[in-house]
Amino acid sequence: MRRLLGLICLVVSITMGLPVLVSYLSPVQIQERETRVRLYQHSTGQVIEIPLEEYVTGVVAAEMPASFPMEALKAQAVAARTYIVRRLNAGGVINNDHPGADVCDDHAHGQAWISREEMRRRWGTLRYYEYYYKIKKAVDETRGMVLTYQGQLIEPAYHSSCGGRGTESASAVWAADLPYLVGVPCPYDADPEPVRTVILPLEQVDRALGVHIEAVPVTASGTGNPLEVVERTPAGRPRIVRIGGKELAATLVRDRLGLRSTDFTMSMKGGQIQITTRGYGHAVGMCQYGAKGLAQHGYTFDRILKHYYTGVEITRIN
Repeated sequence: MRRLLGLICLVVSITMGLPVLVSYLSPVQIQERETRVRLYQHSTGQVIEIPLEEYVTGVVAAEMPASFPMEALKAQAVAARTYIVRRLNAGGVINNDHPGADVCDDHAHGQAWISREEMRRRWGTLRYYEYYYKIKKAVDETRGMVLTYQGQLIEPAYHSSCGGRGTESASAVWAADLPYLVGVPCPYDADPEPVRTVILPLEQVDRALGVHIEAVPVTASGTGNPLEVVERTPAGRPRIVRIGGKELAATLVRDRLGLRSTDFTMSMKGGQIQITTRGYGHAVGMCQYGAKGLAQHGYTFDRILKHYYTGVEITRIN
């Protein structure tokens, strides 16, 4: 069989060219052993090697509440698996901070991951058995499934909550125009607390953003609005804002102030800045609380995924 496959590949490469051969073989790969992931753990500073499906289980446990419906957990499992398989197929990501690792367990660098020991600590012994085997069932029932667009593995972006406003296109948030990451409605975002408010000292905001909000006119009561939205995204979130006379990308403001999302408003009260946000995350791709809501309304995991990732197919790898 192996010799026959080699002969077929040779004929295809000669008659149709190497690019066609690469496309023919990608993204589904024939593997002789179980794929393993080299994971850098920040808590120990060590790189461990674990089976792919065990890695996916740890990601789902870290990235989505185990109390979510099964179909939402399955959707998360497929997205998480797609993320790591895409990177493994590309030969890994060059990461000078973690040499010898394919990924790390920090969500800020890609996907969060927790061990079974951490699951037990977070959930307690009784909940651990219920939640672990629930998540494992979601992973097992989607084993080997990944998301592809026109035969290629996708970048399966996901976030916690769009706040009910709908998701954003990648081109509206990042310098990337991906046809499967376009904004879609999110009618059932189940985030129980989508709106949050934080109060920051004016000096902290000035320092973080490099602005001078003190120059903003205030009312006799000491209040004022230091924020002007210059440009909005297609979904209606701020894209470019003017604060203290300086234009800034909303994503930059979110990062520097540690806000939950770019969907924010500001007001100044007595030398402090009150910032109200809606949703949590970059709003691109799958909304996790939206997936929960869709599952509660009868959507299966494949319908959930195809709702948030436009034009994709679910492919099973070997």
